Amino acid sequence: MSPGDDEKRRRKCSKTVVCLASLCVFLLTLCVCLLTVLVLIGKFIGYNACNGNAYDNRAAKPRAEYWKLPNDTEPISYDLTLFPNLTSNAFEGVINITIAVSGSRRDVVLHSKDLIVSNVTLFDDSRESYRIVNVEKFEEFDVLVITTKRLITPGIYYLFIEFESNFSKSNKGFYLSTYKRRDGTIRKIATSKFEPTYARQAYPCFDEPNLKAKYKVHLLKPKDSSYIALSNFPQSDVSAYDDDNELVTFEETVSMSTYLSCFIVSDFAHTETSFENKGASTVPLKVYASPDNLEKTKYAGEVGKKCIEYYVDYFQIPYPLPKLDMVAIPDFVSGAMEHWGLVTYRETALLYTNTTHSSANKQRVASVVAHELAHSWFGNLVTMNWWNDLWLNEGFASYIQYKGVLAAEPDWGMLDQFLISTLHGVLSFDSTLSSHPIVQTVLTPDQITEIFDVISYNKGASILRMLENTVGEKNFQQGVKNYLNLHAYKNAVTKDFLDEIQKTISSAVDVKELMETFTAQTGYPILTASVSGNSYTFTQKRFLKDPSSVYNETDSKFRYKWSIPVTYVTNLGKSSSFALFKYNENSITIRKPEGAQWIKFNYDQIGYYRVNYPSSEWESLISHYKDLSVSDRTHLLEESFSIAEADQLNYKIPLDLTKKLIEEFDYTPWHVADSKLNALLKYLKGSNSEQESSFKRYIINITTPAYNRYTWNESESDTHLQRLARITVLSMACAAGHEACLAEARDKFDDWLKTGRAISPDLRGLVYSYGMKKANEDAWNKLLEMFKAETDASEKLKLVNGLASTENEELLKKLLEQTKDEDVIRSQDVFIVLQYISANPNGTELVWTWVRSNWKYLVDKFTLNDRNLGRLIPSITARFATEEKLAEMEAFFKENSEAGAGVASRASALETVRNNIAWLSKYKGTVEEWIKNSTV
Repeated sequence: MSPGDDEKRRRKCSKTVVCLASLCVFLLTLCVCLLTVLVLIGKFIGYNACNGNAYDNRAAKPRAEYWKLPNDTEPISYDLTLFPNLTSNAFEGVINITIAVSGSRRDVVLHSKDLIVSNVTLFDDSRESYRIVNVEKFEEFDVLVITTKRLITPGIYYLFIEFESNFSKSNKGFYLSTYKRRDGTIRKIATSKFEPTYARQAYPCFDEPNLKAKYKVHLLKPKDSSYIALSNFPQSDVSAYDDDNELVTFEETVSMSTYLSCFIVSDFAHTETSFENKGASTVPLKVYASPDNLEKTKYAGEVGKKCIEYYVDYFQIPYPLPKLDMVAIPDFVSGAMEHWGLVTYRETALLYTNTTHSSANKQRVASVVAHELAHSWFGNLVTMNWWNDLWLNEGFASYIQYKGVLAAEPDWGMLDQFLISTLHGVLSFDSTLSSHPIVQTVLTPDQITEIFDVISYNKGASILRMLENTVGEKNFQQGVKNYLNLHAYKNAVTKDFLDEIQKTISSAVDVKELMETFTAQTGYPILTASVSGNSYTFTQKRFLKDPSSVYNETDSKFRYKWSIPVTYVTNLGKSSSFALFKYNENSITIRKPEGAQWIKFNYDQIGYYRVNYPSSEWESLISHYKDLSVSDRTHLLEESFSIAEADQLNYKIPLDLTKKLIEEFDYTPWHVADSKLNALLKYLKGSNSEQESSFKRYIINITTPAYNRYTWNESESDTHLQRLARITVLSMACAAGHEACLAEARDKFDDWLKTGRAISPDLRGLVYSYGMKKANEDAWNKLLEMFKAETDASEKLKLVNGLASTENEELLKKLLEQTKDEDVIRSQDVFIVLQYISANPNGTELVWTWVRSNWKYLVDKFTLNDRNLGRLIPSITARFATEEKLAEMEAFFKENSEAGAGVASRASALETVRNNIAWLSKYKGTVEEWIKNSTV
């Protein structure tokens, strides 16, 4: 090899090295470019995952713990701007959330549902930006996971999110409501309903009750002077936004849970009053409604003022906010919602005038207003820590509302009415295996919404009533006051409340133990007495409608025994104290006081338990029926029938007791009689026609004295309770076929259709129902047109109940199809109308068939998360009493296995039908034999 060859070789190698180096540089540059592109694509995919597209494969996998948010990240404040567009049916928003992070993490997890996120930024307290590498939504959990490149360490952060969405198609979240003005124009409003888990549908947030924060809200509204914007706090500024809109800014709120926030843009008008706030300034109280309904808002303002002033005095804590608004919403899924400072209602729960609405309508308005305003303290000021303790909110408001209405309307006998309006319904449900404990673990949105039921509300209220009677009214009130002061603007659990009650009394009673036997266990006890001379010895066991029901006692640490405060009343008066029958005792003995002629245990039915006696004691109580208070007479009727239904008392006892109704004129005993006797008529229908006819004659006989006293002729001097009693007695008489009663209803109905002459508001519902029963198709069609034209929500319900009362099945089918037309029947009323039709014996099977055929339509429209859809099945099948119907239900549930928020309702429906079948087998003959031998 020559030197020249070496030089050539060196040059060639140098060129090769240079080429290789260049290639390496090129490849390195290409890799960087590709990596950059991949990062950008990853970021794009991450953001678009929020919109339901592809997921970045580096994102965290869905985790079951996302059902609850991480406990090391919480909001401090929200600065929220919402831009609702009433024309396009969509809205946009911008939110700045100040958050506190107490741990080290690489992501921020918060709630978002059906929101399209377009921009996310995160800054720390020094305003340094954190690079966002991924934003992903896990739809199953309604969460948005924002992942950062750099580790997030403990400190204060500012999260900025832009978002947009369509208004919710249901009446939950942020949605549109429409109504028709008298001039025929259709008006739209934007409104919201966020409890329990729907705030996430309006804005990204930490949508859990214990993650409280302050709010600074800005709402866009049309410049049209008729439109207003409302939120929880008063407005502080209005500024021009564009040619057509302006931006309303509201004062910063106190710290509160997401479900209490509220936003409304409407053309509503209001009436105004104010209330004294004891030690604070006078607070304005405004009641809003569509302009055509303005006159109907005055009573709500009057009763609201009285209730809130009573609560301020009772709690000894001023109302915490600078204003209180109440708003009647045309489309509203619940009865009402306690958004703090901006309480929203279904129109039937807020609007009243004595020329349009009945006494029952008036009482409903007062009761719902009293309930919602009580939440200003119990629920809003102090909120349950998690939905497990929902009863702390709803049970207390459901109890204290009776005190509020009593303060506002002292002549209504509200404490007696507690039995028929709250207690009896839950005693019936809680005597089934498909019931559940007051305090139970819930996690998913379906589970959470499902527990908004009679257990959380009515049983919660009932055991609080028992607790107050046990510890004393003053001690109870002091404990409530202490609890509210200690946990103000924070969250609490059941133990926190009971601890404060305990501190007010001696240690002789373990409040936590007593109450836990009722909050942690399903059901309640029945005490069975054996009598020896003046000594009454009681044993206890769980009370069940079906005594053969099988359950595992070891499921409860108390083995389904309760600590029971036992009270009594005699002709000498009420017991001055209680005897505590503890859950771990086998029996308790109580002596009848010297000189007492009779004794009845559980005076005024305050205790959440039942009492059964030997037949001779029942007969003694029946003989002294008129010596008992209204509540005790009401109690005796309800209890005797309920125990007989459970095969623990001969049916002769409650049926003999009904003979005493011939001298009864008070409302609440007649309310129980109406319920129990009509239930028996339902069982007897279609069997022995002679026995059914005989029983109807018996009902007519016992109602005749009350019927003759009340008659159809009203007087201005009639009390509220007399008006309620009149309707109950007339309804019973008509249902039993009282010829004069039915003739009067038909005459009034025909005259009204012919002349338009007004019917008394109290009598309208009865007249529409019984007048329509046998009316012809022309009359039905005329009533339908009146229903369509009517604008008052309460009157519409009376009219549609009349339409549902016809015996013509073809017309009932026509009404069923109307439920699909929202121009005729609002979506909020669909389930009510279906229940009205199914309550008609001619409509029960029609509705059951229609619901099964239209189940997919109903699910698509309302979603399985709608607890009212879940409760539809038990309400329309409650009269089924054959194995064939039971099999149909089971087949339907198997075919449609996803139940959503209706899991417990399905179990309840099946249990009810099984109990109906068992009743016919066990008791039908007994009742028929009593009817054959009975005279009045």
